[in-house]
Amino acid sequence: MRHRAKGRQLGRTREHRRALLANMATSLFLHGRIVTTVAKAKELRPMAEKLITLARRGDLHARRLVERRIKDKTASGKLFKEYGPRFAARPGGYCRIIKLGHRVGDGADTARIELLEA
Repeated sequence: MRHRAKGRQLGRTREHRRALLANMATSLFLHGRIVTTVAKAKELRPMAEKLITLARRGDLHARRLVERRIKDKTASGKLFKEYGPRFAARPGGYCRIIKLGHRVGDGADTARIELLEA
């Protein structure tokens, strides 16, 4: 039974799931939007929003905490230079999930997760 077990397992081990979400967050910050399954998008949103909240702070400790998860220097630089100031006045809710329907190959529910404008 899954009593008090938070989060989706996504059919992966903990290390694989953590790497998957880090790579998806990197792609989200580089491109502004990505298309994935609904379950992965719902798992990605809290992580991405916490990273954006750290980028809003903008100090050295916040940068080091972000770079624990985001290994790509281009993505973390864009996060601190572009997305941190963009969402400085917003109290949360930086991402939007839009359901797109079913994927042709396997029928999985797909969604687009994107960063809001401001």
